[in-house]
Amino acid sequence: IGTIKYDITAISLYAIVIGLLDNYSVLSSISIPLGLTSIVGTSVALLLAFRTSQSYERWWEARIIWGAIVNDSRTLIRQVISFYSGENKDEFVKEFAYRQICWCKSLTHSLRKTPYPEDVIGYIEKHSIHHDNVPNAILSKHSDEITNAYKEKKINEFQQIQLDTTLTNLCNSMGRCERIKNTVFPKSYSTLIHFLIYFFVTILPFGLSDDFISLEIFLCISIPLIFIAIEKTSILMQDPFENLPLDTPMTTICRQIESNIKQLIGDSLI
Repeated sequence: IGTIKYDITAISLYAIVIGLLDNYSVLSSISIPLGLTSIVGTSVALLLAFRTSQSYERWWEARIIWGAIVNDSRTLIRQVISFYSGENKDEFVKEFAYRQICWCKSLTHSLRKTPYPEDVIGYIEKHSIHHDNVPNAILSKHSDEITNAYKEKKINEFQQIQLDTTLTNLCNSMGRCERIKNTVFPKSYSTLIHFLIYFFVTILPFGLSDDFISLEIFLCISIPLIFIAIEKTSILMQDPFENLPLDTPMTTICRQIESNIKQLIGDSLI
């Protein structure tokens, strides 16, 4: 309601004023065939159906991507625990685990364009990371550590390939998130739908019967507002990384990943 309050006010005022004038003034002689109004309404409905479908696909794809990030994060740490055979295994695994937690948090805040939390800032300062893409730099650090472990014969070639495959999956998920974030829904499409809705609002009172003024005003308000509400809902869903209530719950997912990883390494739970 807060999002569409101005539309509610404008449409209600128009419907009441035109409804009254249509009964008690020269406007009563104006009549638009209901068939024309139906064609416009059907066109709006079809466009809204397509728009809502596309917005939901973007929202659902984002959720699928973060589901894959959860799985790959668990897999990565499990592989490190199983594969690494160096004397400093506990230290290596713990550092790797916390680096992965840091990666998840940095990706979340990079997508939302919000400041990094203290633990991510601490990691950036400790390792002097000056990259524009912090999550990508952290993945590179993962790769460097895996390469060093292979050179020191603490993992074998097959294990290195398995770890690199998991890192590739994480990198692909990051790229898919960035694609959704950077791909703007066409503004012209939204403008067209909004124009057609208000064109429908304009002609609807002249296509309805004047015998029941209260019913006419109610229909002239309720039907367009349904279209407006659907349009606004699709707009809210089309960008799942904007830190809004309908967005992908990345903060909650990061907490889940952190909890799972800490359990894997036997650390205290959050």
